[in-house]
Amino acid sequence: MEDDTSLPPEEELAGAQHLDHKHEGSLTIRGRVQALHLRRDLNYLDTVHEEKDFFIQKTRGELRACRQRIDLITRQQKALTTEIDQEKEANNMATVGRLQAVYGRLCKELESEKALESSITSTLKESKNALWHIEILEGRLDADRKALEEEEAVTERHLQAQAAQRLQEEKAAFRKSERNRLLRIQKSLHIQKEHGLRHQKLVEDAQKNHRIAVKFLKASLSRVREQEHKEEMESRERLKRRMDAVLALKNNITANRETLRKFQAWTQARAEGAAQKAQVEKEAILAQGGDAFKQLFHQRRRQELEAQKRAFEEEQKQKRLEIVTRLCKEAKEEDKRRKQLPPTQTSSRLTLRDKTWCYVANFLEGQETTDPVLDAEYLAHPNASQLLEDISSESVQADSLGLTNLEETLAEPEIPGLWNKDYKPYQVPREDMERKPIGGTKMDKDILAHTMERLQSGLVQKQVASGREFKGRPFNSKPELIHFKDFDVGKVYKKKITLINATYTINYCKLVGVEEHLKDFIHIDFNPPGPMSAGMSCEVLVTFKPMIDKDLEGNISFLAQTGGFSVPLKCSTKKCSLSLDKSLIDFGSYVVGETASRVITLTNTGGLGTAFKFYSISESCELATSVKTSSILTYGEKNLDEKVVVPGIYESNFRTLRPSPIETMKTENEDLEKLCADSERITMTTITEGKEEMEIHLGEETEGEIGPFSSIKVPIIFTPVIPGEVQVKFKVIFKNPHCPPLYFSAVGVAMDVPVWVPKPNVDLKICMYDRLYQDSVLVRTRSKAALRLRFEVCRELRGHIELLPETGYIQALSSYSVQLKFLPRLSLPEDAKKYFDKETRVLEAPMTIWVADQTRPVEFIVHAIVTTSDLEISPSEVDFGYCTVYEGIKTEITLHNHSLLPQEFGFVGLPKFVDIQPNDGFGTVLPLESLKLDVIFQPTKAKEYSFDLICKSVINRQFKLSCRAVGVQPPLELSHHLIKFSATALYDTSLATLYVINSHLNKNSRTPSMPHAGSQDDTPVGPKSFEFLLPPDSPITISPLVGTVLPGKRCLVQVAFQPVLPEELVRQEALQALSKEAESKASRKDIVTQKKDLRKSSIAPMRRQYHVPTPSSPDLQKQELKTSSEEFQVAQAALARTFSGKFDKFVVPCVVANGDIKDRRETEPMSFSPHNTLYLELWCPAVAPSLIVTSDKGKTIINFGEVAVGQRSIKKITIQNTCPEDLAVEFSVLNPIGPFVLLNPFSKVLAGKTQTLGLSFLPQESTLTQETMDLITKRSTLTLTLLGTGVTSMIVCSIKGDVFNMGYVLAGESLSSTFQLENQSTLPIKFSMRLDSLSSKRMESRQQLPQYLVSPAHRTEVVGTQNLNGQSVFSVIPVEGVIDPGKAQDFTVTFSPDHESLYFSDQLQVVLFDKTVSHRILLKGAAREHMMFVEGGDPLDVPVESLTVTPTLDLERREGKPPLKKGTCPIPTLLLHPCPYTSPLNLNTDTSPNLLLPPIQEIEEGKSILVTLEYLQLDTSTPAPPATRELQVGCIRTSQLTSKKSVEFNLDITALQHKGFTVEPSRGFVERGQTKTISISWMPTADFDPDHPLMVSTLLVLRGDVKETYKVLLVAQVVTGP
Repeated sequence: MEDDTSLPPEEELAGAQHLDHKHEGSLTIRGRVQALHLRRDLNYLDTVHEEKDFFIQKTRGELRACRQRIDLITRQQKALTTEIDQEKEANNMATVGRLQAVYGRLCKELESEKALESSITSTLKESKNALWHIEILEGRLDADRKALEEEEAVTERHLQAQAAQRLQEEKAAFRKSERNRLLRIQKSLHIQKEHGLRHQKLVEDAQKNHRIAVKFLKASLSRVREQEHKEEMESRERLKRRMDAVLALKNNITANRETLRKFQAWTQARAEGAAQKAQVEKEAILAQGGDAFKQLFHQRRRQELEAQKRAFEEEQKQKRLEIVTRLCKEAKEEDKRRKQLPPTQTSSRLTLRDKTWCYVANFLEGQETTDPVLDAEYLAHPNASQLLEDISSESVQADSLGLTNLEETLAEPEIPGLWNKDYKPYQVPREDMERKPIGGTKMDKDILAHTMERLQSGLVQKQVASGREFKGRPFNSKPELIHFKDFDVGKVYKKKITLINATYTINYCKLVGVEEHLKDFIHIDFNPPGPMSAGMSCEVLVTFKPMIDKDLEGNISFLAQTGGFSVPLKCSTKKCSLSLDKSLIDFGSYVVGETASRVITLTNTGGLGTAFKFYSISESCELATSVKTSSILTYGEKNLDEKVVVPGIYESNFRTLRPSPIETMKTENEDLEKLCADSERITMTTITEGKEEMEIHLGEETEGEIGPFSSIKVPIIFTPVIPGEVQVKFKVIFKNPHCPPLYFSAVGVAMDVPVWVPKPNVDLKICMYDRLYQDSVLVRTRSKAALRLRFEVCRELRGHIELLPETGYIQALSSYSVQLKFLPRLSLPEDAKKYFDKETRVLEAPMTIWVADQTRPVEFIVHAIVTTSDLEISPSEVDFGYCTVYEGIKTEITLHNHSLLPQEFGFVGLPKFVDIQPNDGFGTVLPLESLKLDVIFQPTKAKEYSFDLICKSVINRQFKLSCRAVGVQPPLELSHHLIKFSATALYDTSLATLYVINSHLNKNSRTPSMPHAGSQDDTPVGPKSFEFLLPPDSPITISPLVGTVLPGKRCLVQVAFQPVLPEELVRQEALQALSKEAESKASRKDIVTQKKDLRKSSIAPMRRQYHVPTPSSPDLQKQELKTSSEEFQVAQAALARTFSGKFDKFVVPCVVANGDIKDRRETEPMSFSPHNTLYLELWCPAVAPSLIVTSDKGKTIINFGEVAVGQRSIKKITIQNTCPEDLAVEFSVLNPIGPFVLLNPFSKVLAGKTQTLGLSFLPQESTLTQETMDLITKRSTLTLTLLGTGVTSMIVCSIKGDVFNMGYVLAGESLSSTFQLENQSTLPIKFSMRLDSLSSKRMESRQQLPQYLVSPAHRTEVVGTQNLNGQSVFSVIPVEGVIDPGKAQDFTVTFSPDHESLYFSDQLQVVLFDKTVSHRILLKGAAREHMMFVEGGDPLDVPVESLTVTPTLDLERREGKPPLKKGTCPIPTLLLHPCPYTSPLNLNTDTSPNLLLPPIQEIEEGKSILVTLEYLQLDTSTPAPPATRELQVGCIRTSQLTSKKSVEFNLDITALQHKGFTVEPSRGFVERGQTKTISISWMPTADFDPDHPLMVSTLLVLRGDVKETYKVLLVAQVVTGP
């Protein structure tokens, strides 16, 4: 601790030295260093003192805390001791042991705390000692500290004085720069003014010229139109010619095709003729006994030779054409050379070239090759185009000859003499050798170039050194450009260049030559040095001898071993290059009468001298120049055949007619140049005349000669005469026409007096009344003597403006500053009427400076805009009215700033129950702006309030706002006055709860919270009723809206927020969709109508112009869309998908009344007090739903429609997650016994993904069912409404009863019949037709006893006899399908038996939706092997067929064989082949108990028919009608060919008549497909015994395709009772 608190010995020694040291007044370097050391030591001492002080305080705190812990432990020990004694007395040793352990722990803690206390005490003591030592040292250094502080204060004052001085200097420099800037602004304004006047004058002149030009423009336009008309006529003629040419070409093509067709036919005929000829020749040779093969071979060989000869001749023709083409080119080049060379005398002799041209011309003209006498000029310059025409005509003729005579061969060469044996080569004369063109002919040049190329390709080699290949320029030239400057024709110039080897190794250099156009002027002397090492050089001498005065450019070509290179060459003639050293001469400011001079230098850097002349440009020349420029621009912009004319100058030069635009341009340029020259001449005359009056003029030397590479100085003199700015422009022209004129200008300012104000306009900007504004006015002088100045303010403004001092002296060539004070009073508009504008509030005050001994004063003007500082609060008084202590009332006030300056304001001293927003009543109001502020009043007590609100501006002006209000304590209160709903999705619901509280139990006048309004009486204690008044069309639901709260109780209120889309918006969207759909339908209808109109265009050509009227929007708006309609739901889903969010605030008032709402009468409303109204504020943010339905156009109402009862309908709904995060989904529970089932619930929907939801509807009854299913997420809930209607299937069958009898048919044939099923329900029905004979369950039923062994009462089998071939005897078409609502379906039943039986039957089931059996139809039919049948009588056998094969007895009987003998048993016949009426009688039946049949042995073989007749006799006195039975005989319709087409029947009645029987008819015929009824009636005779039934038998014979005999057994009896 001692090391931390005590100073080191060195520091103590330094402190002692500082105590003995005395500071002197002037600080030396040593003194400053000592002062710095002293300051450092003092700072260190202060820091250590602070640290020690802080450490002591901290240690004392630790000591205090330690002592507190010791006291606490001591008290705990005492308490434990007392508790131990009590436990010992209670003999609770376990507790005593535990408490003693705790006591021991406390003892240890007490010892440690005491040890800590002693250590902290010692540390604190040492720290105090160290602090005392530090304080002693501070006391010793107190004197030094004071001296150091005084010294630092002196230094600080000195620095401040220096800073103030520097600030003054900076301000002075700023004022100086500001004055200069204002002076420049003033100059620029003056110049702009002059430019404006000049521009206005130029504009007026241009308008005058424009009017003149318009007149000529019209004439030019008329000429242009005429020319366009002429060109159009020419184009039409040209088009006509083209059309004629196309028609001619078409005719030529047709003719060529015909010709080609003829040639093809001719070629074919020739080929056939040649073949026939060859065949004839072959036969002739064979007939003569010669070798036909050899003869034919020689003939073919001869033809091949002739073809080769013709090909060779054609090749020679082509070569001759190429030679002629080259000769034409060389002739053109020769013409160019002869034009360039000086003219020489033409030799009279013909050269080889001329003779060649002559020969070619003669050859082309068809002449002989003898030497004709031709014009030498024509031979020297033959007409190349004529030669080409001859060549082309020759080729055409040759082709035509070839076409007309293909077998013709050349008998002699085209050019005779060349192939003769006596021909000798022509020797070229020496003249012709001398006249060889320079550089050789074109052929020689081509040969030379080709040879050089081959040589160079062989000479040029790649150079590789150290593995690197050299690429680039092989030799560098110094200099890089050979430039012969300023040459004279006839002289010789020489220059040397050095070529340096830039390659890696040894290289060679060879001169190739110069370009063709430089060979006459450039000569190269170059001796190849041989091999040159890298870096070595050689010299080349270039000699230039100019022959023409013209610039030349070209290259000198060299060839190295690594490739070629060239050195550029340039020869330039002497030229003038003139320039001025400056374009603007600024003289500055000079007093009138002084003279200043400047010099401008004209420099010629070229090698050619010229004459020059300086003169000034007047306004007339500028005008002419501007007119010229505008004319050129006008011509370039309009680009018309017109000309801008300057009246009075070149109007006479205007041409009304011009041959071409180019000539017009030239003419206009000449006119403009003449105009400029005339204007310059006029200007020069004016300058000469008025030279004495110009302030800026030229010196004596204004013209002369300037030599090459020289310069001339020309003086410009400025002699100011009139105050102001002077500007003059000068022009320099030259005699050399290639030198353009030069321009420069001179500017100077003339000052009239020596004293002036650099800133003549003092702008104080915007000022307020009763505020002081100051500025300084600077006055300058050019005088070389001191002057006395007196500053004067006009009399009207002396009470507002003051200049200090009023009198002063300005020194020579210096400046003087006067102080301007401006304090505008409210009386300024009245005092300064002359200088103040009340509308604009602008003040222009003139100030005067009088200079001694000078009559003309110096004036400057003070500008200011004076404005008020008033702020207006409207309204001036605010009445808040009644306000409860639970709410606040907000009213709006307007703060208007009448000033032209922005003002800061603030409402100060506001009471606690008042708040002003925004920014708590502080802010800035802009000039002439009105600011809206909200004043919020929230009372704290129920009393009357009256107070003032103070608004202060930044200039400390105050404005008051008076307010009054009444505070109300309502009898009820709300637990929450503000409810903030969470973000709720569309059609989702958010709930919030609050309480309405009645907290008043008793009436006490001293209780301040008793309900009352202001100073009114308190409201009595009792039940209070409330009612919430919801705003119309709001998505808010409050339950309960009305209620009563007893004293001391509270009522729970639930607030629900369900955002929905406005119905009007949804209806509008639906109507728009309907209108678009109607428009699309109308457009499609338009297209169909237009197509029909196009077809009927001949009848109604104008019909296509009509438009089919579309339904207008008002018609659609008249349609009433129900909320349950599909269009409404689609529009609602579309708007929900595009919903972006919405935030609404609702304030719901809650009125309060005394009494219980239950006690009021129906006609007596409760009295609600408007002062006790409570307000509930609701914040309702609506957002887009996180889950949306994307399928079925987004509809959330899932309508399954009508579904048949017992059938299942499945729908899939696609759900999409539109939020950026994954959502866990929970589903609400559907009715477990309801028809709706959720098939595939999912637990999660990924962000942006979709899920498919499956729902099924299975109605069990015919009724409308509706349920809702909620998809619940943490963000929102999606509600799906499930609708479905169960419909009972109603099918009506056209068959009466359940039996469909097909009748009789021949075995092996088929019969079809139809019936109908009609759907009388409202939904399509799916059906299927099923036969029991084809059912899989039929095999199970066959495992039981056969039906013919079962008694008739227990027979249930509906499937009767079937076909023996295994196929079904009945078939139905269609088997399955769908019957639409209200429609009917026809079914065709086909009966196809394969053998004879009377018991074909089957059951047809109509199954709906593969589940429900709607109808069971019994199908019956009978089959016979023959076309006749008999029906009627009583049944005698079972309707089931045996499996035994039919015996042959029946066949024999049918064929007419004798019957069986008596005693033969007929039972096998009955069993093997049952007949519907041949079954054994049941003798035990009740119907015929006394019936006696003859023995079976007596029955004849045949089919038996039993007919029982019962005569009913109830009254013996009255006779009863006879007993009647019927038999039906039928003939089956068949498609087979039979001998008989009808059936004949005969019933033997001889034995029946005397027994009382009557048969009608007894015989007859039956046609096919018909039946006939035989009626049998019986009336008992007189001798009839009622006790014994009458039994008579007879025979019924049927004759058709076969004969059948039936034994009819008639049994008659009398019955006396039913």
